[in-house]
Amino acid sequence: MKKEKAKKTRETYVPYKKIFLSQNKIRFLITCSFMVQQLPTILAIESSCDETSASVIRAGKVLNNVIASQAVHHQHGGVVPELASRAHQQNIWQVVNDAMQQAGIKNDELNAIAFTRGPGLMGSLLVGVSFAKGMALALDLPLIDLNHMEAHVLAHFIHEPKPQFPFLCLTVSGGHTQIVFVNDYLTMNVIGETQDDAVGEAFDKAAKMMGLPYPGGPLIDKFAQDGNPNAFRFSQTVMPDLSFSFSGIKTAFLYFLRDRKKEDEKFVEKNLNDICASLQRHLVQMLLQKLKLAAQQTRIKEIAIAGGVAANSGLRNAMDQAAQELNWKIFIPEFQYCTDNAAMIAMAAHYKFLAGKFCRLDVAPIPNMSVGDSGF
Repeated sequence: MKKEKAKKTRETYVPYKKIFLSQNKIRFLITCSFMVQQLPTILAIESSCDETSASVIRAGKVLNNVIASQAVHHQHGGVVPELASRAHQQNIWQVVNDAMQQAGIKNDELNAIAFTRGPGLMGSLLVGVSFAKGMALALDLPLIDLNHMEAHVLAHFIHEPKPQFPFLCLTVSGGHTQIVFVNDYLTMNVIGETQDDAVGEAFDKAAKMMGLPYPGGPLIDKFAQDGNPNAFRFSQTVMPDLSFSFSGIKTAFLYFLRDRKKEDEKFVEKNLNDICASLQRHLVQMLLQKLKLAAQQTRIKEIAIAGGVAANSGLRNAMDQAAQELNWKIFIPEFQYCTDNAAMIAMAAHYKFLAGKFCRLDVAPIPNMSVGDSGF
């Protein structure tokens, strides 16, 4: 009798045990899924111009930022698109491998592959996009496409202090000059931008006119620190509302040098520091004039700058001064996150992953991709 009762008890217990284990398994899988959603590990790739870069981010924390620069362009005085794409092909595997090894991450620990879709040079973008697609296909991982300029904005969230939404971001580089209104991580719109050349190009072209090697922007900043910013004056470019224009200052600077060299052939050599300081002051004033107007119109006090020109000491000092005068709270990324890098791509990818925004495998690069452009 006892044996029969024990047998019935076991028979009754076994199905419930199976149900219990099944329910626990479901709970475990749900927990794992939730953890992946909140704590994803993502490999990010940047190849928009002449920097091949890879970065790994886990749970919103950037683990590294591997960058391979391309010295081949120095002798040409600027980026040569064909040479840039070839250099990306040579560098990308090693850069990605180094990023994975430095982070101590294996392929099966990744939850997604992210890449720069645009804007940028078509040949350079193709290398990064193709590598990301191949890796995602091989590892059966989702893809995340990123806007390079939006990623520059989100570089402010790599480390503390971080801006509060909404805020304004002045994105300044060799290819872009924009004032971006940032509502949240994935919602931004341009409220002001250049109508011709970018401020970074103005720096580099002016440096070339003075006989300085490429890239000339950082050299102008270097020499400007020992010069008189009020030594020379240049004509102002008048543009409506929040629009910029830097083509005029390039032409004016060319004529300035031409006329002064007629008087003294060694004018540039004798006055290099003062010329650089005066030009830098002029360009920075052009940027700050529009940024102040944007802050006034939007009534926003949280102001950020991003992009390669954000590393310029003259711009940083002017931002500090404006912050004191206008009670701004300013945000400037670390130097390594100002120039093109994959860490900012990784940071942007983290937020897109949390929002469930992935792209298809047939994705293609968009060289002229705009802020807020989904690409589809």
